[in-house]
Amino acid sequence: MSFPASDRRGLLRAAAGLPLLLAGCGKAHAWNAIDVNGTSPALSFRMRRASDGREITQAAYRGDIVMLYFGYTFCPDVCPTTLANVATVFKDLGREADRIRFLFVTVDPNRDTLPVLARYLANFGPHMVGLRGTPDQLAALARRYRLVYTVRPSPDPAKYEVTHSSAIYVFDETGAARLLIPSLATAPPDIAGTAADLRRLIRLEHPPGLLQRLLRLV
Repeated sequence: MSFPASDRRGLLRAAAGLPLLLAGCGKAHAWNAIDVNGTSPALSFRMRRASDGREITQAAYRGDIVMLYFGYTFCPDVCPTTLANVATVFKDLGREADRIRFLFVTVDPNRDTLPVLARYLANFGPHMVGLRGTPDQLAALARRYRLVYTVRPSPDPAKYEVTHSSAIYVFDETGAARLLIPSLATAPPDIAGTAADLRRLIRLEHPPGLLQRLLRLV
């Protein structure tokens, strides 16, 4: 399809102004989660991955949206509720969920061996990644993001006590911290808001190709 010269100039001016328009639209709407862009440190860790036993760093997930969560497989309520709700969010996102990895860092490495982690997370879908670190690695990661946990081991399972934060950090494809979700274990959880935030973050990294379509018309 061809256009008169005056129309082509108009399309070019519209295309040139599109990034500013999109940026303005982005600023007009607040995030549902807490915006931590510029106030929290970038993703950084070194731990072993449950699925293959390899020691990895944040570099393994460069190019992905990353969700970071502290938990443990013996958790009776908060962890399974959180994971089930995250799985629901991913279902709502459809194919866009393939751009996201949920990193589940165990705070109870005494019981959460790599095979235990791998089996547990397999129940919640392919986007879940189990990570197990040394006590020093775990403590350093918790300090970096001000996440708290305590573990009081006991031979008696009824007296084995673990506490941990329920917050989820979200990082963009460069590893920059962008959002803090206070909890997805509340009643009711903000499934729609979380899905909207993740979809928006994905599309900020990979905006729709309207600009390219306009240019092809010129």
